[in-house]
Amino acid sequence: MAKTIMLPRSDGSVYPYAIKGNGSYPISSDPLKSRKVYAAAHVVCNPISDQSVNRLSLIDWERTLQYRRYLWSLGLAVAEAMDTAQRGMGLDWETSKELIRQSIGEAKAVGGEIACGAGTDQLNSYENITLRDIEEAYLEQCDFIESHGGRVILMASRALAACAKGPDDYFQVYEKVLSHVKKPVILHWLGEVFDPHLPNYWGYKDQDAAMKVCLDLITNLSEKVDGIKISLLDPEVEVTMRNLLPQGVRMYTGDDFHYHDLIRGDQDGYSHALLGIFDAIAPAAAAAIRALDQKDFQLYDQIMEPTIALSRHIFKKPTYYYKTGIVFMAYLNGHQPHFKMVAGLESARSIIHLSELFKLADQANLLSDPELATHRMKLMLELSGITQSIA
Repeated sequence: MAKTIMLPRSDGSVYPYAIKGNGSYPISSDPLKSRKVYAAAHVVCNPISDQSVNRLSLIDWERTLQYRRYLWSLGLAVAEAMDTAQRGMGLDWETSKELIRQSIGEAKAVGGEIACGAGTDQLNSYENITLRDIEEAYLEQCDFIESHGGRVILMASRALAACAKGPDDYFQVYEKVLSHVKKPVILHWLGEVFDPHLPNYWGYKDQDAAMKVCLDLITNLSEKVDGIKISLLDPEVEVTMRNLLPQGVRMYTGDDFHYHDLIRGDQDGYSHALLGIFDAIAPAAAAAIRALDQKDFQLYDQIMEPTIALSRHIFKKPTYYYKTGIVFMAYLNGHQPHFKMVAGLESARSIIHLSELFKLADQANLLSDPELATHRMKLMLELSGITQSIA
């Protein structure tokens, strides 16, 4: 008999929902071949930390690293210390440094692939800030990552967005940083929907004009650019830019709404991936890319299409609260024993939102242990006053 749970509706009523999935996907740690795929990984907080004594106690280091080992075991690469790890929403640069150091060490130990976010978030105030200050902040973080043997993801800078007077300022800063790094980096163009502190990035509100600035930079320094991740939730912009990139420079989709089609591609090409949602749908993502490795597009569609509704729900507005859904998935699937987040971000989504997430995760076959997930969902519901009167 199917396991049943009482889920709430927004009007206050409840209804019985029967669990459908079994959570099984073929597991392999073999490298993915047809696409370069990074999962941006979340952090597991320590729910009983005393941050006033030790800021680094904020993180449950063993479970955080354990989750990265899990992603690597599926053949995925890890994008570290990005916005999925609550960078800029609870995770500061000092804590990020330790996260980067430990994760790079773990990657070396298990043979996992990793790239790490470098930004300018050690700059606490933007008052009287100069472009030189921003350059030095970027260089400090890039040097730290490369000194530990890591590859850099050059994150968008809130400081630069706050003080740049136009596209020339963006070009100057990025040219300085790219000329300095030792290995090719992944650039990151993050839209306002993901971070409202990043308006008019590259100096223009118009995306075509902004794209031209970015493309000129990449073309001038293509030997220093592995690829670019764009997170604009506009597939047409991504495809247009993808077709204009210099040869050898990858497009990494950061579009958590349209990744299915963008990764699948068309006659003109395809996108690689660097996605926060791949933290939550890791088994399905790995299995789908392996289907592409075998040129089995039907199987790819069969696996990936059911994940879209879940992803769009997790990333619904306000989109920057998507981290809450990512961590809730990890809790449901037994990767951590609690649903607590850095800076209390577990409270950013309602019980209605989380209940719908549970249902969509089941329909995408992404509850790896349906019995455990149902038990944990019932605990959450009961804490919200929603009685579970049936088995």
